[in-house]
Amino acid sequence: MDIKVNVVTSSDSNAKKANLFATKKERVNLPAYDDVIGGKKYHISEFLSQPSGIAAVLNTKALQSFQSIDANTYRCELPKLRFLNFEASPFLDLRVTSTEEDCLVEMISCKFEGSEVVEEQNNHFSAFMINHMTWGDSDAESFLEVDVKLNLTLEIYTRPFTMMPISAVERPGNV
Repeated sequence: MDIKVNVVTSSDSNAKKANLFATKKERVNLPAYDDVIGGKKYHISEFLSQPSGIAAVLNTKALQSFQSIDANTYRCELPKLRFLNFEASPFLDLRVTSTEEDCLVEMISCKFEGSEVVEEQNNHFSAFMINHMTWGDSDAESFLEVDVKLNLTLEIYTRPFTMMPISAVERPGNV
């Protein structure tokens, strides 16, 4: 399991922004499941077209709550974050698009709910995530390839961070 991290600095002179990137690619062998009665083999695309497949892809057991917004968009509440005297509830809106060849999970929104101070932070960061899953067969084994990309852009606007170089935020954030 390798995690690749890239660092890019902002060229916007009006605001200091730290860009944090993480990517991960992995290949996993899939077990073969047969229908006991009909002897039919089930393909992963069939599983992902079912509600239980979507729940597995979104890992709903790790979420605080999960609800369908429309046919392929879901609002996911992550467990609350507690830091110093603040508490924040992260909410992600995720779009899941599954075809015969692949499954794409895209984060279309990421917001924090909590106190006014916590919610103000929504104006000072942006997040992008895409999880592209493909599958295939090789040498009688089925496999799943997962390619995840995460990008966070943080506006640096409070002291003492504004007095530091951007790399002081990016390097520890990418470790």
